[in-house]
Amino acid sequence: YYVIHEGAHLAVALALGVFKQINIIGLGMQIDVFAEQMTPSQMGWFCAAGPIATFVAGWLLVIFTSKICNIKSALIRTCAWYTSLTMLILDPLYLSLFYRWVGGGDMNGIALIVPEVVASVVAAIIGVVNIIVIWKVLYPAYTRSFAEEKK
Repeated sequence: YYVIHEGAHLAVALALGVFKQINIIGLGMQIDVFAEQMTPSQMGWFCAAGPIATFVAGWLLVIFTSKICNIKSALIRTCAWYTSLTMLILDPLYLSLFYRWVGGGDMNGIALIVPEVVASVVAAIIGVVNIIVIWKVLYPAYTRSFAEEKK
């Protein structure tokens, strides 16, 4: 998750020439930028890059679920299952609900390009769609994959 999410922030910061440092915070990390050198639009897209990247990564994992479920290694399939869950749920959940209680994070920047309520509602809709896809597509596919392995 951090490689994809924070990696997208890092790529944008480097492309804009505003990368400052990587901050290690608890078990996580944060890409720090020279915000004063950025326009509001640049800051908005910098903040949106992480959630967009996890959305794309999550949906690539959905698209390739059948191929992943045919991999013989249970370890790789297990990692793919949990990575899929993380990519599909974490950012929509954060941007629709939890950002309010933890300082805003990416939503602070996203709100510079889209009204906060719009971004929050879109994130909630994406989250609901993703949960339905997990329940209807991923869960059955991975369950079948692991059941076939036991045979």
